[in-house]
Amino acid sequence: MPIIINLDVMMARRKMSLNELSEKVGITLSNLSILKNGKAKAIRIETLESICRTLDCQPGDLLEYVAD
Repeated sequence: MPIIINLDVMMARRKMSLNELSEKVGITLSNLSILKNGKAKAIRIETLESICRTLDCQPGDLLEYVAD
């Protein structure tokens, strides 16, 4: 998959656990885990916005395109 999700990197930088982020963003732990592990097929803009607000980052900090 050419899009890499760097959620775990930003969570580590902010010293935030998956459980804490899940509670603050308002999405289930399982859905957040799917996103973190790169298994998600899509992400809603609203969800991305909430994650960015909570982690105090930009969408580009979370999403990375890697060419084949």
